[in-house]
Amino acid sequence: MYKTTEITSAEITSDNPVHQRLLFPYVEAAEMVSGQVLEIGCGWGRGLELLTQAATHYTGIDKNADLIGSLQLAYPKATFVAANIPPLTDGTGQPLPDNTFDFVVTFQVIEHIENDDLFVKEAYRVLKPGGKLLLTTVNKSYSLTRNPWHVREYVADELRALMGRYFPVVETRGIHGNDKVMTYYEQNKKSVERFTRWDIFNLQYRLPRRLLQVPYDIANRMNRNRLLKQDGLAAEIRHTDYVLSDSPAQSLDFFYVATK
Repeated sequence: MYKTTEITSAEITSDNPVHQRLLFPYVEAAEMVSGQVLEIGCGWGRGLELLTQAATHYTGIDKNADLIGSLQLAYPKATFVAANIPPLTDGTGQPLPDNTFDFVVTFQVIEHIENDDLFVKEAYRVLKPGGKLLLTTVNKSYSLTRNPWHVREYVADELRALMGRYFPVVETRGIHGNDKVMTYYEQNKKSVERFTRWDIFNLQYRLPRRLLQVPYDIANRMNRNRLLKQDGLAAEIRHTDYVLSDSPAQSLDFFYVATK
């Protein structure tokens, strides 16, 4: 299941700080969503238990057909769709119907999408009037190196402008960490610099993404394991060490809520 460090594990201890960071918005979302909920990019189901309990009905969509099949067996009352996105389809090529969902949840997905404009447009299309899109993605300003699994990353105003093309109301917040989280972040930053200092030709930004994905994963795994052994801080972080912030530009991730 965890073939790359980009698919962060809930079971690998060195992945724990990132897993907890990714779990946090699901905890927040579970307090917000109700009715018909669509999750775009449900992955291996990090937040499924939370979202399915909060929703009247949950629909998850992801491109991994084998994974979708496993999730359908585990959550038979929910609906799962295997499809490449965007556009949003039912898996047979037919569009998901307009004005269907009360909430669309998509966490750490848009940075992987080539056509991000269509991605947001499709989320708007399938929402009911008054429905809300909950979206998180990394803050480019806090990225320590190029992530070759990402098509692009955003700064706060860029993401706000993209979502504002379709949504009349966009609430901009961020996800940040307490002192424990930021101590780990600074440790990670110093550790990453040990790798990147050898990139004297700045190849991480010059080479095609696909050529960098395997070496990135190897270096990333080595780095996470090193940090875990350093002082054990990585194992201690919990989702409660992350907070919602009213300053998205100064946050690790963005947490934007757009209303149709």
